Amino acid sequence: MDRDEDDDGGIIANRDDAIPVLRIPSRTTDLEQAASDSSQDKREGLRDRIKNKLNDAAAPSIQDRLFTSLMAQIIPPEELSENEGDASQATPGKKDRRSRTYVDRPNFSVGMMSGNFRRFNSRVGIIFVFQNRLIHLFTWRHPPATLSFLAVYTLICLDPYLLPVIPIALVLFFVMLPSFLARHPAPNSPQTQFGPPLAPASRVRPAPELSKDFFRNLRDLQNSMEDFSRLHDAANEYVTPFTNFSDEATSSALFLALFVIAILAFIASNLMPWRLISLAAGWLSIGALHPTIQSLFLSPESVDQAHHYASGTQSWLTSFITAEILLDAPAEVRDVEIFELQKHHPSSGTWEPWLFCPTPFEPLSPQRLGGGKAKGTQFFEDVAAPIGWRWKGKKWGLDLGSREWVEERMVTGVEVETEGERWVYDLPGAEDGAEGSGKKKREVPKSGWEEGSGEAKRGLWRRRRWVRSVERVGRKPKEQKPKISVLSTLDPGMLNPGAVEPVAIT
Repeated sequence: MDRDEDDDGGIIANRDDAIPVLRIPSRTTDLEQAASDSSQDKREGLRDRIKNKLNDAAAPSIQDRLFTSLMAQIIPPEELSENEGDASQATPGKKDRRSRTYVDRPNFSVGMMSGNFRRFNSRVGIIFVFQNRLIHLFTWRHPPATLSFLAVYTLICLDPYLLPVIPIALVLFFVMLPSFLARHPAPNSPQTQFGPPLAPASRVRPAPELSKDFFRNLRDLQNSMEDFSRLHDAANEYVTPFTNFSDEATSSALFLALFVIAILAFIASNLMPWRLISLAAGWLSIGALHPTIQSLFLSPESVDQAHHYASGTQSWLTSFITAEILLDAPAEVRDVEIFELQKHHPSSGTWEPWLFCPTPFEPLSPQRLGGGKAKGTQFFEDVAAPIGWRWKGKKWGLDLGSREWVEERMVTGVEVETEGERWVYDLPGAEDGAEGSGKKKREVPKSGWEEGSGEAKRGLWRRRRWVRSVERVGRKPKEQKPKISVLSTLDPGMLNPGAVEPVAIT
C-alpha cells in the first residue's frame, strides 16, 4: 500500500470519483473546444514540474521579483481611507477593534499568491467531499440514504417548526459523535470497557503537498472552475438575452409577466398551500433524478417529443408577443442650435464670416473674458448631428426670435435686431468696461441689451442663431462606433441634446 494511502488519518479529501464537469449544450463550439483542451492536462512528468514550481516559489526568483515590481507599478497602492485619517487622532497605543484600518491588505505578490493557493488547495478537500456526497444523495447512488433524506424533508415540510432542529442534529451526529468515537474507539472484546480515552482527539489536517490527496484536490478544483465557467457562459447565452432588453418585445413581455405574478403573489400568497407545494416539488425534483426515470426522459423518443413541444410553445409565445406587445412609440424629437459668428473690420466697414460655433460668444462670456478664441467650424455643411441622433428637417432655419434667446440666456452688452437678418451685435466697449478699463464706452442699458437702430457704432462681433430638428436613432445590438460630429466635438453636452440647456431646445 502506498505511504500516502496508509498514513491518511485526519485528512479530508475526495478519494471517490472525480467531481464531474457539467456538459451544457451551446450554439457555438467554443466551449467544446475548451473542454477538449482541458482534457489533455494529464501528462507524464506532471508531478516533477509542479514540484519544481513549488520549490521555486519557496525562494522568489529574479523573474518573480521583477513581475511583482511590475504589478506594483500597474496596480497603485490603496489610498488612505477615512478611518485611517480618524485613527491618527485617536489615543496612541490603543487600537479600535471595530475599525478595518488594521486589517492587513497586502498588494499582489506572485509568491504570496502561490503560497495561498497551495494552502487553499490542501484544505479545500472538505468542500469536494461534501459536494460528492450531495451528488450521491440526489442521484440515488445509495437509495436508503436518499429515501431517508426524503423522509426528513417530508417531516420538515409538514411541520416547518422543526427546521431549527436540523443544524443542531447535524452538529450532534456528524461532528461531535464521530469525534467522540475517534477518541473512544470500540473495544475488541464484547464486554463494555470504561476508562480514559484510548486515542487522541481527531483534528482535520491539511493534505501534504505532492501527496495523492493534494493532486485529487487539484483535479476537483480544476473541474469546479470549469463548471463555473460553463454555467456563466450558459447564463449569458440562454438567460441574459431575455432580461437585458436586447429584444425589447420579449424582455417587455417577461417583465410584464413577472410584474403580474408579483402582484398576485403579494395578494394571494397567504392562500397558497406552500407546505404541499414544497413537498411535491421536493419529491418530484429528486425523483426525476432516479436513473430509471432519467433513462425514460433521455430516450430519443422523449427528447424528440420535448423538442416538438418546446418549438410549438416558442412559436406561440413569439406570435403572442408580436401581436400584443407594441413598441412603436414615435422617436424623440429635439431642436439643436448653432450660432453663426461674423467679425467686423473697421477699416473697410465690412463683416467677415468667421465660424459656426455652439455658443453665442457674447462680450461677457467666460471664454472672452479669459482671452480665449471662438471654436467651431467654418462651413455650414460640416455641422453634423449629435451622436445617437439624425437630422429630421432638411434645412437649417433662422431663429427670428433673437430677442427671446438673448433674454433666456441673459446675454448683456449687446444690441439686438428685431427685424431683418436678426443679428445680435456687441456694444462697443462692453467687454472693456467689464474688465474695469478706463476706456470710454456706450452706456449699457439696465436690461443688458438694447434694440438696434442701425445708426450707432457697433462692436467687433455679431452673431445670429440657426435651429434644426433632430430625432433619436435606436441603437442596434452591434452598431459600429459612429463618427464624431462637429456639434459633439464643439461641446461634449451635445452627445445628449436634452442634457445641456444651452445646446438643446425642448
